[in-house]
Amino acid sequence: MNKQLKNQIESLLFISHKPLVVGEIAKLTGATINEVKVIIDELDNEYKKRAGGVKLLKIEDKYQLVTSDDSSEVVKKFIKSEVTGELTKPSLETLTIIAYRAPISKAELELIRGVNCSVILRNLLMRGLIEAKEDKKKMMISYSITFDFLKYLGLSRPEDLPDFAKLNRNNNLDKLLADMGGNNLVEGYNVKSL
Repeated sequence: MNKQLKNQIESLLFISHKPLVVGEIAKLTGATINEVKVIIDELDNEYKKRAGGVKLLKIEDKYQLVTSDDSSEVVKKFIKSEVTGELTKPSLETLTIIAYRAPISKAELELIRGVNCSVILRNLLMRGLIEAKEDKKKMMISYSITFDFLKYLGLSRPEDLPDFAKLNRNNNLDKLLADMGGNNLVEGYNVKSL
C-alpha cells in the first residue's frame, strides 16, 4: 500500500469543508478510483478500530471526516463560540478581500494575504458570511460574500461598500498578483484574469 497516497487522501478528507467524491479524490491525487476506494476502506477500518474523536462518514460515493458521536456536545460548544465570537483580525482581512475582489479563488486570496487561508475560509463559511461556488470551466472553487453578510452591514449590494469601484479592480494589485505568479500562473490559475 502507498503510504504517501493514504496520507494525501486522509489530509484531503480532513481539510475539506464538504464531502468529497471518490472521482474527485482520484483526480487530485493522481490515483485510480479503485486505489482510492481501497485506501478509504482501510481508513474507515482504522477509524472504527480506534474509536476516537473522528470517524469517516460515507453517503453514496461521497466521504468526509466528521466528529464522533461521543464528541458532539463539546464540538457544538466550540462551534457556537467560533460562530458567535468576534472575528479575528486575519478573518476580517480575509473577509474584506473577498468582499472587494469576489469571486476569488483560495490561491488568489493566499497570494494577496501571503498565508494559508484554509481555516479562516472554513470559519467564514460556517458563520454564513461567505459562500463557495464551483467554477466548472476553471475547475476551481471561488468565494464570495453572502446576502447575510450584506444584511449585517445594511447594504443591498457589494457595490455599496466604501470605495468599491477603486478597490474591486485595482491595477497595482492586479500587477502584483501577476508578478508574484511568475509566468502568470499560480497553482494552475491565470492571475491575469483577476
